[in-house]
Amino acid sequence: MSEQNRLGVFKTYKLYVGGKFPRSESGRVYEVTDSKGAWLANAPQSSRKDARDAVVAARKAFGGWSGATAYNRGQVLYRVAEMLEGRKEQFVREVAASEGLSKSKAAAVVDAAVDRWVWYAGWTDKIGQISGGANPVAGPFFNLSTPEPTGVVAVLAPQKSSFLGLVSVIAPVIATGNTAVVIASADAPLPALSLGEVLATSDVPGGVVNILSGATAELAAPLAAHQDVNAIDLTGAGAELAKELEVAAADNLKRVLRPQPAEADGSDASTDWLAAPGTHRLTAFLETKTVWHPTGALGAAGSSY
Repeated sequence: MSEQNRLGVFKTYKLYVGGKFPRSESGRVYEVTDSKGAWLANAPQSSRKDARDAVVAARKAFGGWSGATAYNRGQVLYRVAEMLEGRKEQFVREVAASEGLSKSKAAAVVDAAVDRWVWYAGWTDKIGQISGGANPVAGPFFNLSTPEPTGVVAVLAPQKSSFLGLVSVIAPVIATGNTAVVIASADAPLPALSLGEVLATSDVPGGVVNILSGATAELAAPLAAHQDVNAIDLTGAGAELAKELEVAAADNLKRVLRPQPAEADGSDASTDWLAAPGTHRLTAFLETKTVWHPTGALGAAGSSY
């Protein structure tokens, strides 16, 4: 058959939950279009049941992921960068179509996303050194503070920066040992759904990252109120929605990362995702455990160490 007569094979986009690729429990899909309104694909429209399933998967994965060594988590994140590098052309096409960028600008965004995975991979076994340490106390005690992951984190991904912004909010959550339930950009979910395919082949245990697509407000409400979600990142929420979700999150004292002023309308259009990310997203979902231990005494003179 000649190339002219060959029918193209359209990509079926699916959710990524628990290391698997289910369709939405409701069977719903919605049309995703490019910046000019041309049809790109049908994306699954997640339901509240999908959100609850994602939380169950994230909780199940938390013990193993948080219990892994920080060095091992760094290796896994670096592997994500490796696999993403190998599929760069696909992501350049998807980012260009989703965000209305030229091919060269989309390539720069994808390169930055790969580099961001590498950057956070390097922080996994170092963040404890800047957020913990030995505390000076009066008395014969060691007093040590160490950071520990918060638990299951719901992440509302940026609405405009569908890929670099997405990576910038996922990577620090899992780098520190948390597991994530991610709501992708509602209008541009395709790069996020494709990222699930990369994660599935990158040694990331199933359930560590779960990716949902659909209406942000519809999915965020049950996650904010969910008693087994420990924290929520409101980056992709508008000001009004963020306020409602923060009230719901208070019911079980969730940690809340509020949108930055530049993200207050949920558009994140003025957020410079290419800028150096700093460490604030790494420390946002860490708890500090402080342990007291007697130093003991050595020798008859009672000297201590």
